[in-house]
Amino acid sequence: MDPFRDFDFQNGEILLIDKPRGWSSFDVVRKLKRGVNAKIGHAGTLDPLASGLMILATGPFTRKISDFQDMVKEYTGSICIGATTPSFDRETEPEDFTDFSGITDDEIYAAAKSLTGIILQVPPAYSAIKIDGKRSYNLARKGKARELKARELEIKEFEITKIELPLIFFRVVCSKGTYIRSLANDLGKKLGVGAYLYDLCRTRIGEYKLENAWQADALADHLYQMQREKQANENI
Repeated sequence: MDPFRDFDFQNGEILLIDKPRGWSSFDVVRKLKRGVNAKIGHAGTLDPLASGLMILATGPFTRKISDFQDMVKEYTGSICIGATTPSFDRETEPEDFTDFSGITDDEIYAAAKSLTGIILQVPPAYSAIKIDGKRSYNLARKGKARELKARELEIKEFEITKIELPLIFFRVVCSKGTYIRSLANDLGKKLGVGAYLYDLCRTRIGEYKLENAWQADALADHLYQMQREKQANENI
């Protein structure tokens, strides 16, 4: 039985989506919208290079989006040390290469611990934050990057799960507004060798988990086919 046959997108539904790497958050909304055929929005952007959980709401449930955005998030991924990038991730080319051969596991654990709790974090220049009405990432891509103001947030957990230098694997639980790219950059500063975010997956939003999410492309195609079948039946 098709679980979506009983869904009423016009009157409001919540969809858990597994965003693939390479898709923007807007891509997810755009591709699902044609199958949902209702007002739809998402509760929190994921960078195109990141994968993982997105929450989408339809119809009147879009009014709940701010509630989801306020929830604690969990991420897993990896950080590459020994270089930096302007975007703090792999969107831009690595630079400022530094020898990291002297870095010990204990130093890495200590650096992560120092970035846990209530901290001040500067968002990356390559972000959607607006400066004088213009997106920061557009300014950065034109060589006009401006440093953004630091924000107070909470890193509830910053667990180092594996170390295979130059890669450091991690799990982070954090508050709304956290940029994991900035956290990676800050870790590199603490270690004195630079670092950038290598890979990222959002695994949880509040109590909503990635393991219960639908694959974005498969669901989009399925819902679109449902709409076509419905329209065909109505025309008979």
